[in-house]
Amino acid sequence: MKTITIEGQLRTGFGKNATRQIRSQELVPGVIYGGAQEINFTAPAAAFKNLVYTPSFQLAEVKVDGKTYKTILKDLQFDKITDRLIHVDLLELMEDKKVIADIPLKFTGASPGVKDGGKLVIKMKSLKVKTYPRYLKEQIEVSVDNLELNGNIRVEDVKEENYEILNSPRIPIASVTLTRQLKQEEAAVAPAAAGATAPAAGTAAAPAAAAAPAAPEKEKGKK
Repeated sequence: MKTITIEGQLRTGFGKNATRQIRSQELVPGVIYGGAQEINFTAPAAAFKNLVYTPSFQLAEVKVDGKTYKTILKDLQFDKITDRLIHVDLLELMEDKKVIADIPLKFTGASPGVKDGGKLVIKMKSLKVKTYPRYLKEQIEVSVDNLELNGNIRVEDVKEENYEILNSPRIPIASVTLTRQLKQEEAAVAPAAAGATAPAAGTAAAPAAAAAPAAPEKEKGKK
């Protein structure tokens, strides 16, 4: 798995003024928790770029005060006005302790439903799992080889060894839906099919006409 290295330093100042000064130096405050002790540190904003601005799941080795902490990203905070990164929360990985992480999904194979003209719709991009750090990986592969038109793949269909999947099992993660063209084709076929089963014009009217009584003729010579 890809690992990002971040060089940081212990944070000494706290409070609004200290935090403002840290950010003015283009540093980002962060915290590492989950281990023997909580570590407050700062690091250049650029050091987090490859960890934050990516859809991939990665590890982060943070070097602070001569020690290296193996971590995963847990939370981020951005400035509401400037959208700059202003805080990072990292979870230290302990080999004997399970962690909860969001692992991206990678869909593989060829869907029969897509071959029939449907559209593959991805409804979830990741799954929340619980596992030991040694089983963490960049992505979970999900095959769509058996996904038919109007079919779904649900959370419960994903079988991943050593992972406890925490999402609700019945939630769809991918489906193949009708495209607009297929819907239009079905709409065009439906009236034609209905017309094929309807009785021919005139055949239904004939019995009705036969059943109607003839109007009585006026007698001649009577007024």
